[in-house]
Amino acid sequence: MKTVRVVSKKILNLIETNPQESRKEWMLNLFKHFASTNKQHTNYHFWNYTNHPIELWSPEVIMQKVEYIHNNPVRAGIVTEPQYYLYSSACPDSPLKVLML
Repeated sequence: MKTVRVVSKKILNLIETNPQESRKEWMLNLFKHFASTNKQHTNYHFWNYTNHPIELWSPEVIMQKVEYIHNNPVRAGIVTEPQYYLYSSACPDSPLKVLML
């Protein structure tokens, strides 16, 4: 749990101090809102603490989950197509890659 706190503090610091982060105000307000609904958090609530493990038992299930992850930025309205989101393995120019099975 300590690692989670350290990582979230670093990420929040990067959001707060990065002058190029255009979504800074929106994200920090959202994290503040979630903190206000949870007594454990005073300023920001960054992580979602639910645990719903899913067994990845076949290539089809794995691909279903990869497609779900790729479509998260589309559902959030950030991009119109998964491959347009730079930090997605769906984007050919992304530094993130998914190894083929």
